Amino acid sequence: MDFGLVLQTDPPAAKVVDLMRRAERNGFRYGWTFDSAVLWQEPFVIHSRILEHTERLHVGPMVTNPGTRSWEVTASTFATLNDMYGNRTVCGIGRGDSAMRVAGRRPNTLARLGAAVDAIRDLAEGREAVVDGSPIRIPWIKNGRLPVWMAAYGPKALALTGQKADGFILQLADPYLTEWMVKAVRRAAEEAGRDPAAITVCVAAPAYVGDDLDHAREQCRWFGGMVGNHVADLVARYGEHSGAVPEELTAYIKNRHGYDYSHHGRAGNPSTDFVPDAVVDRFCLLGPVQAHLEKLNTLRELGVDQFAIYAMHDAREAVIDAYGTHIIPALTP
Repeated sequence: MDFGLVLQTDPPAAKVVDLMRRAERNGFRYGWTFDSAVLWQEPFVIHSRILEHTERLHVGPMVTNPGTRSWEVTASTFATLNDMYGNRTVCGIGRGDSAMRVAGRRPNTLARLGAAVDAIRDLAEGREAVVDGSPIRIPWIKNGRLPVWMAAYGPKALALTGQKADGFILQLADPYLTEWMVKAVRRAAEEAGRDPAAITVCVAAPAYVGDDLDHAREQCRWFGGMVGNHVADLVARYGEHSGAVPEELTAYIKNRHGYDYSHHGRAGNPSTDFVPDAVVDRFCLLGPVQAHLEKLNTLRELGVDQFAIYAMHDAREAVIDAYGTHIIPALTP
């Protein structure tokens, strides 16, 4: 199993770079950042510094979207980083939550997302693609390589992931929901004539190592609110009891009353008081080292290839070090 670290690009950027270097020293192979231009600093500028100051870390957004940047700009940015640092980027992409909504826009449609996945990958790897009706190619790209991993929850997004993406990003660590969603992605891949086993599965969630579960829950409760934004969209589309999405995902948002993005992804977010302890426990990895090992082994048996830690809490250095000392060596060949 691979491991990744996910950070917001809060200033100072040098701190983000230092944490990524710390992660690499501890055996992490991936470094991810949020991508929301209004809320945080520009991630791709910081990605360049991360790549410069690491040797093996693969870097990318978790996640970008096809609406805040034109597709040829996104492709050229990745291709430039790869040309400078040797094909060490991954394009995590989704419909766009905070990046779009904070700027007063709706998240992108799945049709637009699917077209962007194809175009960004083709352009970044030196092939021609159609963008806004015009065929274009970036002529200077040689030997480009850009895996594109899609974030998804709902049935149509999961199907699109299986049809088009190189990887699947699932932003929660509940074993039941992981099994349900991984099966949906792989079924869609098989139906599309693709190799289901070739799709990398990345589960991303907060991890907090320690014996004080009450404190850990309060540090990670924000995550249920972040996931709840996507779940609210699913409930609005499919209904609360439609059967299209498991109620293990949708039931907990019944007491949700709006969301304030000024606290997005932060411990103590007041918009997440509707998230019960049981959901925090299911969606995150909390407790002593052995509890993390047991849950990660379960996820690995379900086909998860990477666990990426959301480290927006008061113990991120300690968690990075604990994973490097006790967990990554136990789960990495």
